[in-house]
Amino acid sequence: MASVSLKRIVREELSRRFLPEGGIAERLLGQFRTDATAWGILAFGAAGGEQDILERHRARLIHEQAEDGRLSVSRGHPDSHWPTALAVLAWQDSSHSQAAQGRAIRFLLETTGVHRPRRSDELAAHDTLLKGWPWVGGTHSWIEPTALGVIALKARGHEQHDRVREAIRMILDRQLPHGGWNYGNTLVFGRELHPMPESTGAALTGLAGVVGQEKVARSIAYLQGEVDRLRTPISLGWGLLGLAAWDLWPSNGTVLVERCLANQFRYGDYDTSALCLLFLGALAGEADTKTALFLHSSRIQAPAVLTQ
Repeated sequence: MASVSLKRIVREELSRRFLPEGGIAERLLGQFRTDATAWGILAFGAAGGEQDILERHRARLIHEQAEDGRLSVSRGHPDSHWPTALAVLAWQDSSHSQAAQGRAIRFLLETTGVHRPRRSDELAAHDTLLKGWPWVGGTHSWIEPTALGVIALKARGHEQHDRVREAIRMILDRQLPHGGWNYGNTLVFGRELHPMPESTGAALTGLAGVVGQEKVARSIAYLQGEVDRLRTPISLGWGLLGLAAWDLWPSNGTVLVERCLANQFRYGDYDTSALCLLFLGALAGEADTKTALFLHSSRIQAPAVLTQ
């Protein structure tokens, strides 16, 4: 799949999901979703999409932003505010979105999951005090929303902020002893849980550039061993993004993407968010687009406290 052809496919497929009033539907002929719109902006922009179209969709995100800076999956579920980090990324390089982006960043820096000291009878092994971000307000911090928070704040130069540094320590604390991450636990009842490629890819993307590779070597090896077996757009998309963030995009990545796209003939069209993750993972392997992607921050100098 040549770079020009891939970018054209991305732009054409996403254009089918654009809404006349701005924003992007989660499914063909579906309704607006905040997360689908943010993912769509990222993928459409990485594929060389027109700036005026990107600004129309960014404006829809601004319209959906709450006064405190959050963006939720829907207005009816304000506590589901994990798309705030995605909006920060979607508003990158947009002069019209800087005020909204600033409010969203402030919300992220002031928001955390629910945390408490470990109990003597704790069933899970991870440090319950380390703060990340939750999927839903009022719940514990988990890997994927925390990784998104770190990715977004890194992109805006906040990788040295105390809030981000603690979130990085949280991700490292949740890394499984044999490598990889799942949704956020490590050992339960003394047994190590199984890793998942999507959580591992997200975590590796968040940690790229802020920890030394030796800290995540087992997790990279796990993902490299899994990527050939991945068939779904979310797992493959995050898997490719996670490897690309460490300059390890697989040589057969294009074949894996084409196989995953072809599965739509059997299972139907993918949801927009999942499709955009796959597109971003595919574009991460294109030399001329890598620097435009939000993930490629591996040249940031890692803070010494996190690499020792």
